[in-house]
Amino acid sequence: MQTLSNIFWLGTKELRSFFRDWVLLGLVIYSFSLAVIAQAQSNAQELHNASIAIVDEDRSEISARLAGAFLPPYFLPAVALAPKDIDRSMDLGAYTFVLDIPPNFQRDLVGGRKPTLQLNVDATAMTQAGIGSGYAQQILSDEIAKYLTRQDDPAPAPVSLVVRIAFNPNVVTAWFTSVMGIIGSVTMLSIILAGAAVVREREHGTVEHLLVMPVTPFEIAMAKIWANSLVIAVAVALSLVLVVQDLLQIPIAGSIPLFMCGVALYLFFATSVGIFLATIARTMPQLGLIYLLVAVPLNLLSGGNTPLESMPPFLRNAMQLSPSTHFVAIAQAILYRGAGFDLVWPRFLAMGVIGGLFLAAALWRFRAASAQTA
Repeated sequence: MQTLSNIFWLGTKELRSFFRDWVLLGLVIYSFSLAVIAQAQSNAQELHNASIAIVDEDRSEISARLAGAFLPPYFLPAVALAPKDIDRSMDLGAYTFVLDIPPNFQRDLVGGRKPTLQLNVDATAMTQAGIGSGYAQQILSDEIAKYLTRQDDPAPAPVSLVVRIAFNPNVVTAWFTSVMGIIGSVTMLSIILAGAAVVREREHGTVEHLLVMPVTPFEIAMAKIWANSLVIAVAVALSLVLVVQDLLQIPIAGSIPLFMCGVALYLFFATSVGIFLATIARTMPQLGLIYLLVAVPLNLLSGGNTPLESMPPFLRNAMQLSPSTHFVAIAQAILYRGAGFDLVWPRFLAMGVIGGLFLAAALWRFRAASAQTA
């Protein structure tokens, strides 16, 4: 009971120190509010207001129909362009798409001579280039079929394909990036806050005061872990409810309390990383540099930015040893697909075991570093 009491009161000291640090407090508020909104609204992957120009060298009925088929919100109104300006416009990046309709296109089309349309694509705009090319091909095919059959509804295909999009029916990027932004902030801030708490004690010379008190290094480390984890957990819950659900109007399919249990479990791992790094770094700038070597790979390779299936097999298998990978999988399963504990418990178990091992290593390292300081 004395150990628990020491951990509790040392943790309250950490909380008071945190709330007096306006820089860290502002960083937490920003990371779980404005940063989430910015990531959700500025990182859209769907086609929206793509610029397109039409080089009409045919001046026919079908060329006019093709030029008028590109409509908002997917495309901006098509701009007429002279043939001599194609290369210059593409070099300047003025248009993402430039459609060149050759002379005698309508005559060759009606005569069955299979004329060619040229669609120039600026692939430096990667998302719009990839998705927009498919949209443009479908639009052109539909308009040509309507013109040839003289019907607004072309003949049905021999096979009827029914597409059912689950969990994100409108395929809106913000539904994904908002939650992934929160997860990225969890990893970032839990490492920074826990590590900064230890480094700050060393820089201020108060770590020696703690070591001469009737408390153990284990109690000091656990107090920093639970206090900083509590700050992050509260920020995550408020961000999910106030920012994601209320402000961004993004529905949460599953149980937020179940997800928060996963957050609490993951925070023991992430804050342990911060404690471990703080035993290596001597100053805050050193902690920041070491943090980049650890946190950036954890975020980029966790499956929150790109699917694990698209990674090389050896890297995909190696990341199964990272709790961040299991945390992302838990978040996607619960918040997007509404999974219950019966489906995600293996992820919980893996995250708990791996995180527990790293917690033990961090506490051992902290105890050894404290002994050297003493």
